[in-house]
Amino acid sequence: MLRYITSILTVLICSVSFAQDTETATVANDTLPKLDTFPLRVGIDISKPIRMLLEDDYQGIEIAADFRLTRKFYIAAELGTEKKTVDEDQLNFTTEGSFVKLGFDFNAYENWFGMENAIIVGMRYGFSTHKQTLNRYRTYQTNQHVDDVSVLTQTPGTEFSSLNGHWVEVVAGVKVEVLDNIYMGFSLRLNRLLSTKEPENFQNLFIPGFNKVTTDNNVGAGFNYTISYSIPIYKKARKKKVEESEEEDTDEE
Repeated sequence: MLRYITSILTVLICSVSFAQDTETATVANDTLPKLDTFPLRVGIDISKPIRMLLEDDYQGIEIAADFRLTRKFYIAAELGTEKKTVDEDQLNFTTEGSFVKLGFDFNAYENWFGMENAIIVGMRYGFSTHKQTLNRYRTYQTNQHVDDVSVLTQTPGTEFSSLNGHWVEVVAGVKVEVLDNIYMGFSLRLNRLLSTKEPENFQNLFIPGFNKVTTDNNVGAGFNYTISYSIPIYKKARKKKVEESEEEDTDEE
């Protein structure tokens, strides 16, 4: 009988000890700081290769990247090259050059811990360097008695180099993780041309990175569709005030 009682007490003591160890481990895990990941996302704009398949007179490539600075703000950049031939009734020209866009994104989406999806709004400063080749140009004829007369203001094949453009962009879009560390993104761009160096006796009617330029309006629009890979750079413990605020919001819900 005594041996039976002793065995029961031994089992109870072991059970209590195991439960205390489990509870201690749980508390320890709960007190560990949550770590936010600060990644570098690098990708390409796949809309430009698609455009190359659809348009014979266009070539282009763009690399896009962003790096997380805080929980909400990212620095962002895009760089690339474009070549575009415009063929109209009065003129035919080819523009070729490169561009860089630098700015920031603000993430308006509240992620669960560990997620990096984004609804972004941001701004960019854009700069391009390019050259322009005038393939053909015909002046408008006011004399109706002259048929099929072309007057070239420049020799066909004239190349204008050392051209540039400066502009700002307002950006709005989304980025979603579709696979581990792989993101798809889409953004709309509203552009405002600030200044441009134009060829002599001609205009910049297309600027790489900015898109089409009209003679009476310096505002343009564009978009990009990116696929990117996220590279974790470092991790940082989330501040206690932030955690308490999130816990209070959860309790209220």
